[in-house]
Amino acid sequence: MATKEVQVDLKKINIQRAEIQIIGDSPLIVHAWSHKAIEMMLDKQMKKAKTAKAAKDPDQDYHDCFYYTADGKFGFPSIAFKAAAVSAGGRFSDGLKMTELRGSFFIDGEMVEITGDPSKRRDMVRVGMGTADVRFRPEFKEWSAVLPIKYNADKISIEQIVNLFNLAGFGVGVGEWRPEKDGQFGMFHVV
Repeated sequence: MATKEVQVDLKKINIQRAEIQIIGDSPLIVHAWSHKAIEMMLDKQMKKAKTAKAAKDPDQDYHDCFYYTADGKFGFPSIAFKAAAVSAGGRFSDGLKMTELRGSFFIDGEMVEITGDPSKRRDMVRVGMGTADVRFRPEFKEWSAVLPIKYNADKISIEQIVNLFNLAGFGVGVGEWRPEKDGQFGMFHVV
C-alpha cells in the first residue's frame, strides 16, 4: 500500500492574554485538604488499622486549611475560578455551552494569589450521616485577586470572559458556602 504525502496548513490559534482583577463582595472561606486528612482517607482505602483519634487542635486545623502559591503567598486554586465562570456561562447566559467554554480560556498556574488578611472562623458543620463537627478555617473578610487569563480570541472575546467572571462572582462564587452551594460567601466582582 502506497502512502501519499499531503501538505496541511495549520491555522495559528489566536491565543491572547489578559489579567482580570476581582474584588471580594463577601468573605472567602478557605478549606484545603490537610495532609493528615489525606493520609487518614488513604489509610482507610488501604484497609490499614485505625489509630486513636488525636485531640482537636483548632490552631493546627486553621493553619492546615490554607492554600499557598509556589512562592508561599496565600492562594486559592485557579480551577475554582474557571469552574465558576464556566458554570455561570452555562447557567446564566444565552448561547454559551459549558463544554465549549472549558476549552476556550484558561487561568495560568495552579494557584491564584489572594490578597487580604485572614482570620480564624469557627463553624458548626454536618458531616457524614448528619454528625455535627466544629471546623476552624481561614476567612478573608476583604480580599482580591488577579486572574491571569489565556484565551482563544477566535472563540471567545475578552468582553465575554469579563462578563462570565462578573456573573460567576454574583451567582456561583468560590470557596466554602458559596452561592452555588446555598451560601453567600466567596462572592466577587470584576474591577
